[in-house]
Amino acid sequence: MNQVIYLASGNAHKLKELQSAFDAADLAVQVLGPDEIGGMPDVEETGSTFEANALLKAYGLQSKGPKNGWYLADDSGLEVDALDGRPGVISARYAGEPCDDEANNDKVLEEMYDQPECSRGCRFRCVLALVGMGIESTFSGSCEGTLLEKRRGDGGFGYDPLFLPNESSSTFAEISMAEKAKISHRARALNKLIEWLKNQ
Repeated sequence: MNQVIYLASGNAHKLKELQSAFDAADLAVQVLGPDEIGGMPDVEETGSTFEANALLKAYGLQSKGPKNGWYLADDSGLEVDALDGRPGVISARYAGEPCDDEANNDKVLEEMYDQPECSRGCRFRCVLALVGMGIESTFSGSCEGTLLEKRRGDGGFGYDPLFLPNESSSTFAEISMAEKAKISHRARALNKLIEWLKNQ
């Protein structure tokens, strides 16, 4: 297959990461950013699920691009069991606008301060949405772990310093990018997308 996929993100790292993953899978897919079609439109993320918000962003970009193109968007966040799945879809702005990683972490720590380790189960979840002519598919990946009582590590971003994945003794802010790429929620969703593309 020879296909162009427009990614609903201006993040150069995400573009490169996605292209590298497709190349490694021997897929003839070219990844382009929103700047190629006039930039990413403002999309209000009003969905109550990761799937809904990812689709909103994918369709938002599709409205600006060629009809035969495919459009990919993602939405992700942290789900804490003891908080009934919060922060969930508002993970990036949990402590309010503007988005502030430190404030978000502080708010989760405050809400969880009296919870024992056995009640600190959580997961990162990512949903990729792909849309195009006759196409609307979503691919979900998750990484189960434990929410720590205090930050560990200075890498990563978001809630990474508080998230201890089940597959590691290091937080997402402590492990290498290579190790994170093997077990992360985003990597698992991407693997499902790649398998789907291989069958097209």
